[in-house]
Amino acid sequence: MNEILFLVEQAHEGGYIARALGESIFTEADTLPELRLMVQEAVHCHFDEQDMPKIIRLHIVQEEVMAA
Repeated sequence: MNEILFLVEQAHEGGYIARALGESIFTEADTLPELRLMVQEAVHCHFDEQDMPKIIRLHIVQEEVMAA
């Protein structure tokens, strides 16, 4: 596997949630820098050394609400 993709969203109660697409990996953190570390740690825990992806890609989705 060359890379793994995470969908990152803001949590309703604050902070961020990251979910891997195609793998059962989920993590959360209060800040984006913290989340990056948590994602790396989760990936290292999930994969064996020979199956470890070379790239972790974060797709950060931000919802914005505006008056019409």
